Amino acid sequence: MPRLWKYFAGIGRNHGIHVLAAGGVSNHVHLLIVLPPDMAPAKAVQVLKANSSRWLREHGLNFSWQEGYGAFSVSGTNKNAVMDYIEHQAEHHAKRSYDGEFEAFVRKCGMEFDPKDAFG
Repeated sequence: MPRLWKYFAGIGRNHGIHVLAAGGVSNHVHLLIVLPPDMAPAKAVQVLKANSSRWLREHGLNFSWQEGYGAFSVSGTNKNAVMDYIEHQAEHHAKRSYDGEFEAFVRKCGMEFDPKDAFG
């Protein structure tokens, strides 16, 4: 997967999206990005998903992204902590599943959580 993380950085460079960190495990990806002021988060996700899907298929993987995504803002003071978190995904998911992680994060942010909305 490290090649995919580098590819995300290349996609970002080509579209004005600064990719600060990329990482994940077999069933999801975390990206810490800085968006251009005139780009909506949905557009950035579309660009990143479309281009990475094409690259994965070109490398022989039968792959498609799920329909949804989660996007959260990060303060500058938390940037390094988030980058460290993304870098150590495998270790985090040895302790907690993606579903459990996502639910805990959403609740920590003070948002309501419905598994049907989040996971279909």
